[in-house]
Amino acid sequence: QVQFVESGGGLVQPGGSLRLSCAASGHIFSAMAWYRQAPGKQRDLVAGILAGGLTNYADSVKGRFTISRDSAKNTVYLQMNSLKPEDTAVYYCNGANSVNWASLSDWWGQGTQVTVSS
Repeated sequence: QVQFVESGGGLVQPGGSLRLSCAASGHIFSAMAWYRQAPGKQRDLVAGILAGGLTNYADSVKGRFTISRDSAKNTVYLQMNSLKPEDTAVYYCNGANSVNWASLSDWWGQGTQVTVSS
């Protein structure tokens, strides 16, 4: 059974930084991604990374967020800098389709809440 355990969220002021971690188990995905869901909105792609290190970012986070992975640990990270109130959401990770970055697993973790507010 695939499992994802996200951590690292919290409350931060605008302009601040957070580093999220996601440990995957039960399957090794060639591509992994972070998604986020704000209240009343659909879950959207934030950033994705292929096994070879190629990355993809939503336009809204380019230049501010950096995705990375440790394949040995089957873990993916999201470094978030210059956070804005509109980044407030629950952040999830999942395996991803390497072409369209759609999530692969129907099993989602509990996510980690990121709140950007003064």
